[in-house]
Amino acid sequence: MPEFVNVRRSPTEADGLKASAEADRRPMSSADAGDQLRAAQAPLKGRYRQEPAAALVTLSAKGEVGGEGEEGVSCSVQTGRALIEAGLHPATGGTGSLACSGDMLLQALVACAGVTLQAVATNRGIPMAGATVHAEGDLDFRGTLGLDGSVPVGFSAIRLSFDLDSDADPGDLDALIATTERYCVVFQTLAHAPELSVARRPPTIPARIHP
Repeated sequence: MPEFVNVRRSPTEADGLKASAEADRRPMSSADAGDQLRAAQAPLKGRYRQEPAAALVTLSAKGEVGGEGEEGVSCSVQTGRALIEAGLHPATGGTGSLACSGDMLLQALVACAGVTLQAVATNRGIPMAGATVHAEGDLDFRGTLGLDGSVPVGFSAIRLSFDLDSDADPGDLDALIATTERYCVVFQTLAHAPELSVARRPPTIPARIHP
């Protein structure tokens, strides 16, 4: 499990190779949006209190692995809005023309934290002209390349930070960040590893590999 440095309101620099992601600055909603959000969430919260099983949803992702064609080793992932083709990071032999799955992980963290931040600020009526969310992760590629068994495969540290454009009380902003950390699904998943399993599914179509 990666080590999480304290979530903070301003980014810092760290030595070593980093993958990074940043959310665009977006204006926050007005107080009216808070009423709309609470109205939309109220029946859901009521149902989940009465029927806890209704709150359990299985999310899924699917990728199509391609051959070593023009773009090299790749896997295309359907996001629901666009098809993202992921490939090797340049530090592992990729060309850099395809998305890096490590960057995508950080981008997912940034997106989740940004949405959670805005939802909490809207619910609490905290004025916000905009915000920028930063995520950095440190990777030692010797691990994934199998060069040193003592080097972990994956991120050794991930840092999440926020630039908030707000004149709200600093204590309210600190509480906003703390609540965002508490309820950000991606952050909490990374901080508390879920039960993982790997399996090979039986084929549903004839194999395309011929002798």
